[in-house]
Amino acid sequence: MKRFDPIESLANARHEFGEHGGVNMSIEASTTFTFLDAEVMPEVFRGLHGPEGGCYLYGRHYNPTISVLGRQIAALEGAEAGYCTASGMSAIAGAVLQCCSSGDHIVSSRAVYGGTFALLHDYLPLKAGIDVTFVEATDLGEVQGAIGPKTRVLFVETLSNPTLRVADIEGLARLAKAHGITFIVDNTFSPLVISPIQLGADVVVHSLTKFMGGASDIIAGSVCGTTEFVGSLMDLHTGSLMLLGPTMDPRAAHAISLRLPHLGIRMKEHGRRAQYFAEHLEALGLPVIYPGLPAHPDHNLLQKSGNSEYGAGGVFCVDLGTRERADDLMEHLQNDSRFGWMAVSLGYFDTLMSCPSASTSSEMPEEEQARAGIRPGLVRISIGYTGSLEQRWEQMETALRTVGALVTQS
Repeated sequence: MKRFDPIESLANARHEFGEHGGVNMSIEASTTFTFLDAEVMPEVFRGLHGPEGGCYLYGRHYNPTISVLGRQIAALEGAEAGYCTASGMSAIAGAVLQCCSSGDHIVSSRAVYGGTFALLHDYLPLKAGIDVTFVEATDLGEVQGAIGPKTRVLFVETLSNPTLRVADIEGLARLAKAHGITFIVDNTFSPLVISPIQLGADVVVHSLTKFMGGASDIIAGSVCGTTEFVGSLMDLHTGSLMLLGPTMDPRAAHAISLRLPHLGIRMKEHGRRAQYFAEHLEALGLPVIYPGLPAHPDHNLLQKSGNSEYGAGGVFCVDLGTRERADDLMEHLQNDSRFGWMAVSLGYFDTLMSCPSASTSSEMPEEEQARAGIRPGLVRISIGYTGSLEQRWEQMETALRTVGALVTQS
């Protein structure tokens, strides 16, 4: 069987002309759409017609520009369908709520983004009566033991934020299928690197704000899955995306669509630089986390399940031991070296650095951070591709010596 090629799949999906024959699709900025025949409008409300037949109703329901972007991202993931939202968190919340009702249960990886943790640990139990159990997702036995009769969703991140553990998508998919539950995977850290739908996941969500957008200028999200599932999200009566209203702006959809054709080039360079930095940091004896390193516990799993031509992702972590030293390093790299920026998020063309325990994972109590392997001195680095690789490494090595993370050889 031919191996799935996400870029080839996207190329086959990008055949939308602009309104007047332009090589780029047009932006449909209308919030509402006309009907030539009065009787068609109530039929749309009854679900008898929809966008698949070119019949649009209202921008919160479907929009042609956003629909095209959804199809393009679905093509990248090898999914039947996709639709886009106003943020990554709205994509996660919409997908989870579509699968669960009050009294249901979710099994989630313990190591997830702090906002996702807060949604699952605090918000859903309090506001919706949905129970959540957090597990070590790399332990299939622990996952199996947490699944019960009320479990409706298994949720993991492909590469966990920020610990960069690689989920065994195939193994987890088998567990989910055996129990008849929906397997949702957040693939934000690893577009193109891993294709979860091809490995058995039911639903894939993204924060398009990150690598997909690539310029840290647009907040957006996406949900991909079967045509039936994506359609249920937009149902006029019970659709989570339709009724909760996390509507993407069509201008944002247009801008992101223009960036997808060079996503492969960007991911390869992010991965090449992250691999270089991880190898050199490891050679200096520093505790570095990157799944492209043979010493990483999930290196072989990534080699088996990933799309190797896109590397092992554009994010790595280095443990400086203490929060104080982590802060010193980041301040030196930003303010003295001009190496990158102290900022949350990832996937930007410049390097972004943060200390997750005090930022993107701060919603997690200290004991939960410890259980997830998020240490106080851990620095997460989303490596950019500005400047030469040699220049950037020299800046990093100098900064490490300056803050006392390395012992200068005499």
